[in-house]
Amino acid sequence: MKKAIDKLPPDIELETRQILRKAASAHRYLAELKGITATIPNQLILINTLSLQEAKDSSAIENIITTHDDLYREGLFPDYGLSVAAKEVSHYASALRVGYDLVEKTGMLTTNHIIEIQAEMAKHRSGLRKLPGTELKNEQTGETVYVPPQDPREIVELMANLERYINDVETDIDPLVRMAVIHYQFESIHPFYDGNGRTGRIINVLYLVLSGLMDIPVLYLSRYIVKNKANYYHLLQKVRDEGAWEPWILFMLQAVEDTSRQTIAMIGEIRTALQEYERRIRARHKFYSQALINNLFSHPYTKIEFIMRDLGVSRHTATKYLDALCADGLLKKQKIVRSNYYVNTALFGILSREV
Repeated sequence: MKKAIDKLPPDIELETRQILRKAASAHRYLAELKGITATIPNQLILINTLSLQEAKDSSAIENIITTHDDLYREGLFPDYGLSVAAKEVSHYASALRVGYDLVEKTGMLTTNHIIEIQAEMAKHRSGLRKLPGTELKNEQTGETVYVPPQDPREIVELMANLERYINDVETDIDPLVRMAVIHYQFESIHPFYDGNGRTGRIINVLYLVLSGLMDIPVLYLSRYIVKNKANYYHLLQKVRDEGAWEPWILFMLQAVEDTSRQTIAMIGEIRTALQEYERRIRARHKFYSQALINNLFSHPYTKIEFIMRDLGVSRHTATKYLDALCADGLLKKQKIVRSNYYVNTALFGILSREV
């Protein structure tokens, strides 16, 4: 069960012919995704909307299940006592943005950054594990399948080694291969009391930004992992038990390729919807502005107070604008307790569709 974790880099040839072939294919679609993100003038729209999608899918891997509606309402009304799951998913999205800001500011991804990410998600500052007792169990049988390092000194040492590996700019190993290695190593160290899986998936996308493969964090692998959850855990364990790196790396490269293709399609749909909203609002209403479009597409749901804030208008004027857009069929008015909120029907449809 408990096995010593080797420090990085792995003492094995990782870039086999099959891995290099699959990496080339994954890079092709990832480069296309990087290009299409640049066609959205305000890239915060993609960061905000797709981070919510990733938060929902990544949390689902840990059996934290929420609906799109609960999640999006949590962003508007965090004090209305919505589901605990929606709040946890919201914390994940916030942690992802914290991590992105840290990487953008420092040009690095350090152990301290990872601790900050986990603290933002978990809403506590327990830091790296200091007490023994953590075990990974099979969800179906309850059997212990893996015991990560228990000695806090070993955890600190392994995280320092991982930090050096993440930030090593001298290596010539393909960055997508390195991402797979980083993800395996972090999940095997399992450095926190909780939130290791979700934190590890945030590290994936931040590493892509750090390595220059993405400009903004929009390539999220969690939906692929949700659909292939059993194989994901099986291949992780095969590396631990047998040193079977090739199947694990190929799995992660396939995840990058498939997710890139899906995200390309999704961003294309968002761009088309955004352009259609721009065209229709500009043609019918004098109150058209880029600030309005940014508001409507930065989150599937909006409310009067957000329009007041972003457009600098009175409550009466904001209400009039939103009601006009509802009459046009672009928004749908909903109510929670005594407050109205407004659903961007096109954006909600895109983000909530199962693929």
